[in-house]
Formats: sequence, structure tokens, C-alpha cells
Amino acid sequence: MSDDILRRVGAVIDSRKGADPGTSYVAKLFDKGLDSILKKVGEEATETVMAAKDVQTGGDPHKLVYEVADLWFHSLVALAHFGLKPEDVLAELARREGLSGLAEFASRTQD
Repeated sequence: MSDDILRRVGAVIDSRKGADPGTSYVAKLFDKGLDSILKKVGEEATETVMAAKDVQTGGDPHKLVYEVADLWFHSLVALAHFGLKPEDVLAELARREGLSGLAEFASRTQD
């Protein structure tokens, strides 16, 4: 599997801007505005945390995968709201590749 799926999902999300909110979940999120989009990101982040805690105590690991997929999806909607694409995040991850996490974090505090 490649990062191509992120590009394709991002393109579908972008195509829902201005679509009829009655026919598309993503169009409905865009229509409701940024606060609704961010609320969904927060909800999915919380559900991801809860699923991870469940896995730690013997729960189904697939539930964690499912929740992370929801989190990523809604994060892509948030990016699209601002005209950003999955490729922008992938480029940032590529920039960080090979950097020490501590060094990368320290560089942020200097900006």
C-alpha cells in the first residue's frame, strides 16, 4: 500500500467543498463550518485514545486502527478547509525523517 490512498481521499474530500450538504457527509461538515470540523477531530482523537487504552487491556487492536482511520479522515477534512492537502503533511514528515525527535522539537521552540 502506498501514500496514494491519502492523495485520493484528499481529492474526494476537496471535491465535496460546495457540494450539497444533503448528499454528502463531508459537504455537511464543510457547510457547518470550522467549529464542527474541529469538534469531529477532537471526538475522533478522544475515541482513538480510548481504543488504545482498550487494546492495552486486551481489547481488539482493529478498533484502534478503525479509530485512527476516523481521526486521519477528519484531520484531512480540517486540512482541506484551509486549502491544504495530505501531500503537505507527507512533505513535513519527509522533512523530519532522520531528524532526532528531540532536536526537531527543540527547533520549534526557537522559532
